[in-house]
Amino acid sequence: MGEIIDIYGREILDSRGFPTVEVEVTIDTDSGEITGRASVPSGASTGTREACELRDKDKSRYNGKGVLKAVENVNTHIANELIGFESAMQTEIDRLLIDLDGTPNKTNLGANAILGTSLAVAKASAEECGLPLFRYMGSPNSRLMPCPMFNVINGGAHAVNNLDIQEFMIVPIGASTFGEALRYGAEIFHVLKSLLKQKNLGCGFGDEGGFAPMLSSNREALDLLVEAIKESGFQPGGEVAIALDAAASEFFDDGKYRLKAESRNLSPEQMIGYWEDIVSGYPVISIEDGLAENDWDGWRLMTSRMKEKIMIVGDDIFVTNKSILEKAIPEIANAVLIKLNQIGTITETLDAMDYAMNNGYKTIVSHRSGETEDNYIAHLAVARNCGYIKTGAPNRSDRVSKYNELLRIEEMLGESALYGKRR
Repeated sequence: MGEIIDIYGREILDSRGFPTVEVEVTIDTDSGEITGRASVPSGASTGTREACELRDKDKSRYNGKGVLKAVENVNTHIANELIGFESAMQTEIDRLLIDLDGTPNKTNLGANAILGTSLAVAKASAEECGLPLFRYMGSPNSRLMPCPMFNVINGGAHAVNNLDIQEFMIVPIGASTFGEALRYGAEIFHVLKSLLKQKNLGCGFGDEGGFAPMLSSNREALDLLVEAIKESGFQPGGEVAIALDAAASEFFDDGKYRLKAESRNLSPEQMIGYWEDIVSGYPVISIEDGLAENDWDGWRLMTSRMKEKIMIVGDDIFVTNKSILEKAIPEIANAVLIKLNQIGTITETLDAMDYAMNNGYKTIVSHRSGETEDNYIAHLAVARNCGYIKTGAPNRSDRVSKYNELLRIEEMLGESALYGKRR
């Protein structure tokens, strides 16, 4: 197998105009040199237990958000350690990176430096093997196309508006192929834009490509989604469902959930009642982070009351960390959001995914609010047959690049491809 002969990191910009890390790993093979390139996303709404995103904090550059320290770590400490390794030794390389950092949360080298390297190694190895990345990370049975969860109305930390709920998503559960699901999402997105114009509501965009209107309540956003689904010619709940990402840690304060859009302060039990009312009145099939990351008692109560009705998705509470999942399953949630930069290596990500799935939990591969044109999460979703993917609205190239890559993967799989609800 190919030997790593060069590792090079650089500072690039993400979809929000903030710096992030890009890494190139070059391997020497019998057929010549091969380079794998990977870039690292960055979140806006982040869990407190996420792996460390190393920033320079030098206010004279990018308002302190530069990543030159992380890049330097790639080009010195990491490169010096990994050059000479066989690139196919992914697990060994990832464990070496973890040990080289030496901290529980990757605060020395930075998870952004580590993840960029881990991904670039995998990409180079996949190309040497002549395999698409999803096949290299997966198996011959990797063929389940994920059901997209399109974030078409942005709120919370993803937009400058008054909506508490961070993501209002449409989910084309009735489509027969991924390509058809993408069409559903794009058509509804454009109908929604027309509705917002007709109602003199804002058509500006949030971080993830969805609209960011000023509305009177969170329910008004749900009403708009139902109306857009119907006007697009689809059946709400039958063909197209709704999913929410509350990011409730963002509005949890002093034991209360403070909904500014509705001028309400709710206890954890009242917040669960709020979600139950939403689910009974709208075709909602999934609620992510419906409670704050440290409200474990609330999570247990919500899980016991709602786990048979919807996907209860843990993001900030789990942060793609197997050790946290081991403490939480089966009492908390029934689905897990997967974000590679929350944990820092491919190996740790796959460990968390496999543990969740082996315990009957759904997994949803996700982007971040700060994305790049890199489309590796499309491959990760198919590699592990997870069934769902979140990567924003069908708008902006940083989001659409993932959807377009999934179209290519579906075409590559041909008749062997399955789609989300056809497992």
